Amino acid sequence: MGFKKKQMLGFGLILLFLAILLSFMMITLNNLKSSMTEIVENRYEKVQASMEIRQLFSRSDREILFAANDANKEERAESLEIINKNHNLIESKIAGLSGSLNKAKAKQLLKEFETQYASYSITEAELIQKIKSGNSSDNLSSLMDDQREKRTKVISTMDEFKDYQEGVMKDTLSNSKQTYEDMIGFVIFAVILSILVISVTVVWMIRSTSKDLQSITKVIKNIDFKNLSVIPRIPVRTTDEIGDIAKSFNDMAESLEIYNQKEKDFTEKISEQNWIQTRVADIATMYQRIVDVEVLADRFITRLAPMMGASIGAFYVKRGEGVDMRFVKLASFAGDGEDSGRREFRLGEGLIGQCALEKKSKVIEDIPEDFQLVTTGLGEVNPKSIVIAPVIFEDEVVAMVELASLEAFTKLQKTFLNQVLDTLGITINNVEGRMEIERLLKESQAQTEELQAQSEELQSQSEEMQAQSEELQTQAEELRMINEQLEERNRETEEKSKELQVAKLNLEKQAEELKLSSKYKSEFMANMSHELRTPLNSILILSEMLSDPNDSKLNEEQQEFARVINSSGQDLLTLINDILDLSKVEVGKLEVVFDEMNLSELPELLHRNFDHVAKKKNIDFIIEKSKNVPDIFFTDEQRFQQILKNLLSNAFKFTEKGSVSVQIKKADEENVAQWIQTKGASNWVEIKVTDTGIGISKEKQKLIFEAFQQGDGATMRKYGGTGLGLSICREFAKLLGGWVIVDSEEGQGSTFTFFIPSMPEGFKNVDEAIAASPEVAAANHDDSAAPFGDQGEPDAGMMDEEDRDKAKPFCNKTVLVVDDDHRNIFALKNALKHEGMEILTAENGFECLELLEKGNNIDVILMDIMMPGMDGYETMTRIREQSKFEDLPIIALTAKAMKGDREKCLKAGASDYVSKPLKLDQLLSVLRVWLTN
Repeated sequence: MGFKKKQMLGFGLILLFLAILLSFMMITLNNLKSSMTEIVENRYEKVQASMEIRQLFSRSDREILFAANDANKEERAESLEIINKNHNLIESKIAGLSGSLNKAKAKQLLKEFETQYASYSITEAELIQKIKSGNSSDNLSSLMDDQREKRTKVISTMDEFKDYQEGVMKDTLSNSKQTYEDMIGFVIFAVILSILVISVTVVWMIRSTSKDLQSITKVIKNIDFKNLSVIPRIPVRTTDEIGDIAKSFNDMAESLEIYNQKEKDFTEKISEQNWIQTRVADIATMYQRIVDVEVLADRFITRLAPMMGASIGAFYVKRGEGVDMRFVKLASFAGDGEDSGRREFRLGEGLIGQCALEKKSKVIEDIPEDFQLVTTGLGEVNPKSIVIAPVIFEDEVVAMVELASLEAFTKLQKTFLNQVLDTLGITINNVEGRMEIERLLKESQAQTEELQAQSEELQSQSEEMQAQSEELQTQAEELRMINEQLEERNRETEEKSKELQVAKLNLEKQAEELKLSSKYKSEFMANMSHELRTPLNSILILSEMLSDPNDSKLNEEQQEFARVINSSGQDLLTLINDILDLSKVEVGKLEVVFDEMNLSELPELLHRNFDHVAKKKNIDFIIEKSKNVPDIFFTDEQRFQQILKNLLSNAFKFTEKGSVSVQIKKADEENVAQWIQTKGASNWVEIKVTDTGIGISKEKQKLIFEAFQQGDGATMRKYGGTGLGLSICREFAKLLGGWVIVDSEEGQGSTFTFFIPSMPEGFKNVDEAIAASPEVAAANHDDSAAPFGDQGEPDAGMMDEEDRDKAKPFCNKTVLVVDDDHRNIFALKNALKHEGMEILTAENGFECLELLEKGNNIDVILMDIMMPGMDGYETMTRIREQSKFEDLPIIALTAKAMKGDREKCLKAGASDYVSKPLKLDQLLSVLRVWLTN
């Protein structure tokens, strides 16, 4: 029986006895309740009813006597009414008792009472009638006597009925007491019996469970935890939960035995591996300082055979090549003179030759009884196992090893042999190489001795040639020494050549990585330029339109807001261009074009661009140019002017009062040489920009030339700026072959000195940078790099043409704007509508081609380059493929101003090219040219 069933049976019996006990108690209590109900509700009520009838009857009788003797008329009427009322109550009480009686005698007594009361009621009615008639008491005496006699009988019967009911009530109470006493006795008996049954059941459950648990505990105590290979099992006698525990323990014991066996196997494998590695290391140590193959063979077979448990062994080494190749025995272990094994063999001869041919090992264990090989002092012994193994180097068999043992070779010994032979081939090759070197050295020494002998013979033959011979000998010695030196240098050269080759490969790899990194950076900068210039385009166009006082409907304050927005956009554009310039310098891909420029025009150019700034800040602007400065100068004029622009912009920005001065003079080459190399320049010019501004502390003068750095945070907050200007100045100066230095004291002003060479032949050190791939370099016509005074101004031809065209060429002209950016479309639509043009829009190349196919009379197309689906290049190419659109003006617009984009756009079919953000005047000038043409 299961443990669970035992518990359920035991507790079930307990619950059964408790249920029986409770059931009997409930029945007994119910009987007691019935008896008490009988006493209280039935008997007591009946006795009470009989008492009430007797009282009503007695009262009626008194009222009759009062009415007949002493009452006046009114009192008599009242007494008669009470008598009548009591009569009705008595009848109702009798009726109630009649329905509730359940005893025969009680019914009989009540019946007699009803009969006697009825007779009494008749007499009472006659008496009441005579009293109402006014008869005197004397006349009523006979009826009164009859009424009194009947009244006595009625009362007697009622008393008898009451006494009977009280007797029944006493009997019922006595029975109830007896029932209670019986119930108490039974409860005591049932409780004692239940305790006995529960005790027996609990003892039975505990004994049966503890017996199984003791057997489990006994088995667990007998476990030897130091040796888990054999664990005792618990006998499974039951199928209950304890039996499940025994089964689980037995399963666990089996798992522990398996795990213990695996642990032993793993330990054994580790021991075997250690055994192999120790002996492999021992043999590898033995290889050291061996320079002869025979010595190697002898030491190897002598050391290997005992490790393998072999009783005899032989070692063969390959000799010759091709048809002359054979394997010769060089050493043996426990051999029997010349008869111990074969002296030599060829490929395929015998089992050892076949193993050499197949390059595989072979183990022979079924050895014939007459195979006599192992020799002792007492005789010859038949071996039990033979192993034949090849020694392979670079997929060629260079030696063979054969071992024989009186016992079978174990798997461990075979693994050890394979690992030893893996390195033996390399060792044999090295030893043979050293032997070959030694042989060549000996031959060289023999030849040297032969030459010395010939020299001595010649010396003995002719004394006249002695001086020459000595001289030749000296020369030979010098040649030998030179030859040794050359050999040494040759070896060093070869080593250096290898090192250079490795370095070259590393440099090429780094160059490829740098090129890839530069490409990624270039693509990022180009995409950044596009993403920043695209929203900036609409900002600049719309703010420029709003700030125009002639065309704007805004008030002066709102126009000022628009001018601030436009100015901020221009500042952001300048920052973008500075970052792009700096990135182009860093990757070495900024194009520098050395050409002729006129330095005599420089002062006028600087005055024209900065006089208004000086007047606005109420400071002096002074330019001095020495007479010895050459007028013609060779450099990149665009970068040269940008350096001066940045230096002067900084000077004016940080100067609140005083002056800003520019000094241009010919530089002293020796003075310049302390800052930068001066080779390759025809002459040098020194330009000093001096201001009386806030100055720079000594410790910050190196920091300001780093990107995004200014003197301190307060300077940046007060004067603004990004900290790129001076960094770009120094980088551009380096590209032009020059340098920028600073001399300043805080609170006293600053002097920036710009040294620049005149390079008629160009700067050769940056030729590679100039010719490098142009991913980052922006198009040459980008306004951000324009020289002083040239930003955004149309050329003279355009201005003349504009003056001649008085008829407003934009009126009634239709322009198709192709752009995926709704902000740009909105800005261009408003700007061009203001000029009187009709505007059509398309968001990609497909919509553009559809509009052209519909036959719209389009005069010019503004084509964005970077669009989803079909970009601007492909769209322009498809348009030009149609002959009817060959002359249609197409102006390419793009915010990704990459170097070469202009040529690429023109090649794809563009008529002109404008980079974003657009300047409205510049765009209108270009449109005016193409619409009037």
